Amino acid sequence: MAVDHFVEEYSKARPRSAALHERAEKVFAADGATHFVRILEPFRPYITHAKGSKKWDVDGHEYIDYVMGHGALLQGHSHPSIVKAVQEQVVKGVHYGDNHELEVEWAELIQRLMPSAERVEFFSSGQEANLMAIRLSRIFTGRKKILRFVENFHGWADEVVLPPSSPGTSNPEVTIIPFELKRVEEELATGEFAILMTEGGGAHMTGQVPLDFDFVRALPALAHKYGTVWHLDEVVTGFRDAVGGFQAMVGVKPDLTSLGKVIAGGLGAGALIGRAEILEALNPRTPAERRVLHSGTWNGNPLTSAAGVASMKNCQGGEPQKRANEMAAYLRKKGNRVFREKGISAWLYGRSITHFYLGPIELQPSSEVLPPTRDLAKMIGMSSQKLRLSHHLLHRGVSTLQGRLFILSSAHTEEDIDKTIAALEASLEAMISEGSLEGLWGI
Repeated sequence: MAVDHFVEEYSKARPRSAALHERAEKVFAADGATHFVRILEPFRPYITHAKGSKKWDVDGHEYIDYVMGHGALLQGHSHPSIVKAVQEQVVKGVHYGDNHELEVEWAELIQRLMPSAERVEFFSSGQEANLMAIRLSRIFTGRKKILRFVENFHGWADEVVLPPSSPGTSNPEVTIIPFELKRVEEELATGEFAILMTEGGGAHMTGQVPLDFDFVRALPALAHKYGTVWHLDEVVTGFRDAVGGFQAMVGVKPDLTSLGKVIAGGLGAGALIGRAEILEALNPRTPAERRVLHSGTWNGNPLTSAAGVASMKNCQGGEPQKRANEMAAYLRKKGNRVFREKGISAWLYGRSITHFYLGPIELQPSSEVLPPTRDLAKMIGMSSQKLRLSHHLLHRGVSTLQGRLFILSSAHTEEDIDKTIAALEASLEAMISEGSLEGLWGI
């Protein structure tokens, strides 16, 4: 078997990470990883600490971070106000097992920034909020079925998993359709659906498959026409690109919205917000046959609430969103110029979360928010070449989410982007030399 000299060089430069990975393989079933996107052959680096736009591994390597807590860290690592809030709270108590002022303040801030939030309910994750949205919609409508869009991600539980045919799942009430209004109405007209679920921005982390705004604007009226609850999943998009989230950008008011990531500044949390009459099922005065008992040890716990209050206060003026989007635009501009100059069939597109497309350039997008193809399979394709590029970037101090995403924060700087572009150019040259960009170079 031929020796992969690049992987060998990468491994030799990270002996302590290699040793930790060997230990991890003996305790974590997923090749030593605790999330499937953290799996890399032979291993991803093991991180010791992070600050701002950077993180450092056990072997002393510095990385410009574009994983950003899977999108949770809009304000970068260890933002001073969030650190201060958590430090002050941890000495007061991590968990009271009771009601407290911080959870009220946190919910009021969310309510102020998202007018659709007539009521707020906290969870430990965005996926939990999505599952509650399904249950509440079933109670409210008296129906069972779920209508979802192709490739829209809402978590890994049975009724939200991608693909729905994943091993071990059972989801007989789920119907998945393409982004076509005619098809939406045909399904809703059956009168069988409790909920229409839509991922904010589009499929996969704010729009690897972008959503047309006019399409989104048509959904609330269609759902209401046929008595279906319209749910917008803003677990990723909530407060990231605009103060009021994706719904504010588009100008819509969902019946229910799920939130996560940004709302807690990096700590684990989720929220479901929306119409009071739908969330009334949580009211203890609701008749037993329509009432939901919502448990959850970590719901609105004081430590997370403290971080959430700090995060929401920082976001309410819009400066973190503006800065992250400016840095993302700078990255796309410089990166796409490199692809053109080198004759490489690739494209960066999106907003503060920038997507990386590697494949045939089939059309010239009207903006850098859009991909260079209308082919769904090509947009979401995960090639060995893209993984290889992400590995080369990682070796050169740039950490991405599998090469699919560059997640920007308000902590990123032009200097970070310039260094990233230099690493990108060096990585592409290395791949050309080793022959791993065959078919996508020299166009």
